[in-house]
Amino acid sequence: MSVLLITITAVLCFISINIIGYRAVALILLLVVSVNAILFDIYPVLLSSILSALIWNFFFIPPTFNLHIGTAEDALMFLMYFVIASINAVLTYKIREVERKERDEAEKEKSIKLYNTLLNSLSHELRTPIATIIGAIDTIKDPQTNISENNKNELYTEIEIASFRLNQQVENLLSMSRLEAGFIKPKIDWCDLNELVFAAIKDNADDASQHNIKFLANEQLPLFKIDNGLIQQILYNLIHNAIQHTPKNTTISIELDYNETHCIISIFDNGKGFPDNEIDNVFNKFYRLTRTSTGGTGLGLSIVKGFTEAMNGKVYLENLLQGGAKFRIEIPCEFSLNIHIENE
Repeated sequence: MSVLLITITAVLCFISINIIGYRAVALILLLVVSVNAILFDIYPVLLSSILSALIWNFFFIPPTFNLHIGTAEDALMFLMYFVIASINAVLTYKIREVERKERDEAEKEKSIKLYNTLLNSLSHELRTPIATIIGAIDTIKDPQTNISENNKNELYTEIEIASFRLNQQVENLLSMSRLEAGFIKPKIDWCDLNELVFAAIKDNADDASQHNIKFLANEQLPLFKIDNGLIQQILYNLIHNAIQHTPKNTTISIELDYNETHCIISIFDNGKGFPDNEIDNVFNKFYRLTRTSTGGTGLGLSIVKGFTEAMNGKVYLENLLQGGAKFRIEIPCEFSLNIHIENE
């Protein structure tokens, strides 16, 4: 590519030599060498600088079609061109290398920061359910502790809830890994959005005891051809996020709709909403609101955004005038009001 750029430039200059003059050709070739230095590694750049000097000498400096230079002025110009082209190639490459190193260092620092944030989050989010499970099992197994069947059942329930929360954190980590690796490929099939919403509400039931989740099934909805696994994870994370970050007795509402090309999912609440200066950051990995004591790894909303975009959809967030926040998911899909689903 480096040689090709020099060759094409030389041909164009040779065609228009009577207009631009052979001295201007040197500046044009020098410009191409600079472009090569930006695009390519050091060896192709040095090759292009040497090749451009030889081409300029052979085809453009009088007498043409030989390497002899007729005047001392032209010889000095050729020598200066060769030196400047070589220095320009090396310096431009060196500058690019410095910029690359700075960029790599910045990425490394960012990765370390994200890694530390993740560890700090997981140290709490994973330890808490693990400690609950270990404590409950120790209590049940302790022969010196006389506990009733009702208390045992309560401990079993705590183990079940803690296990589910632990599993959800692992699922979030695996989902983020799949998003980062680009392994998310939607499995499209017909599904009923109403059923997916009910399933997501059920999965959040243990955490929603002090919240009101409001959903009225839309019986007029068609069947949608989407990835029901990704949609259910999106619904779960949005509902769970609303439960985590709104006060007790907050009402979380879910609405389903569609237009000619998209299915539309809206989840909104009557809580406090998001700080205006942080709305643009809430979908970033590991991001947590600055003035909140609520836990979490900061992965839920980034997974929502990633899964939505994997289905070529978009997610919108806005604060409501009457208070609270609203998430709106729009996903392009096929739909049908009356379709026979095999093995239903």
